[in-house]
Amino acid sequence: MQQELLPELLCSIANTYGTPLYVYNADKITAQFRNLQSSFANSNTRFFYASKALTNINILKHILSIGCSIDCSSVNEAHLAIHVGFKPENILYTSNGIDFSEIEEAVSLGININIDSLSNLEKFGKKYGHSYPVGIRLRPNIMAGGNLKISTGHSNSKFGIPIEQLNEILDLVQQNQIFIRGLHIHTGSEIKDVSVFMKVAEVFFDLVPHFPELEFLDLGGGFKVAYKNNDHITDINLLGNEIEKFLKGLESKHQRKFQCWFEPGKYLVSEAGYLITKVNVLKTSNNTVFAGVNSGLNHLIRPMMYDAYHRIANISNTKGDIKTYTVTGNICETDTFGTDRSLNEVREGDYLAIYNAGAYGFEMSSNYNARYKPAEVIVVDGKASLIRKRDEFADLLRNQIAVL
Repeated sequence: MQQELLPELLCSIANTYGTPLYVYNADKITAQFRNLQSSFANSNTRFFYASKALTNINILKHILSIGCSIDCSSVNEAHLAIHVGFKPENILYTSNGIDFSEIEEAVSLGININIDSLSNLEKFGKKYGHSYPVGIRLRPNIMAGGNLKISTGHSNSKFGIPIEQLNEILDLVQQNQIFIRGLHIHTGSEIKDVSVFMKVAEVFFDLVPHFPELEFLDLGGGFKVAYKNNDHITDINLLGNEIEKFLKGLESKHQRKFQCWFEPGKYLVSEAGYLITKVNVLKTSNNTVFAGVNSGLNHLIRPMMYDAYHRIANISNTKGDIKTYTVTGNICETDTFGTDRSLNEVREGDYLAIYNAGAYGFEMSSNYNARYKPAEVIVVDGKASLIRKRDEFADLLRNQIAVL
């Protein structure tokens, strides 16, 4: 199974569909999911694809086809999941800061729900009582993740009900006879150290006695993938072994079985995605050679938003001499993709591939500077298919109402 698309194929796809262009390798997504299944084969574990990473319906259909469930951060993502064929029991909905009406809509869909605040938990209990099993998202006060902006479990985070409010949670549960089916903790993204997940497991171990109807424990996502050579990543095999031991310990102590849930998003789609750009201009200033491409932070915001590193390669001149370039975009902001990168000689018109672009690339894109969003292509068994058309001028006007 070819897991990284070859430069020749990427260039061919770019020639066919134009640039800038997102390309996704379905085989890589499948391989990542199979690796999770293999690593957790000895434990009662379930995986929900964190769809906020990439919601193109063809990606969602592929996720469905390989047997993975789906995690949704909004009720609209849940509607997309149902649209492509996911059954309600295989959809998990965990949002934050939302109006209670969105939770009511989620209930009407019959999907799994995690509640993020005492306020909405109280409203839920008063309306549904024991009739609709639900999960609770907790904030454990654990700092984790590759960047503060993607750390969600620390003591100043907006996410989850603070663990120190456990008594208030229990009071609401008792007063309204709420069926607490699961507990959820997500500490952040790009977590390298397995011990972070096991700290969450320790928190769960102490909480289980308070919830006699508990069925699942959700440790969220955040598995670290490689962005550069020799990058430290989450040891999935080790995590699988640790979760196996954790579940056995829980079952031994409480004489009942529990299921462990995870919500991988980036792990499944990040390395499957490529942003293909064309070099518009070369510009030299103070010994820096800028390679200006026909994309920008409007298409891939992660480098500017998170200081994220993305590998870049010149896929149209793979045998050229190695030189140093700073790759920048065409937006009227500082939008640097990579500083002082060693690339095969770059010429105007060359194609540069930005790797690890499958997660939070197109999904966070915009029409900033009134520029068009790029097209998207999926590659299945070596065959490329267009799955989203490039924007055109009419898309910039859509939903605007001329009153002047």
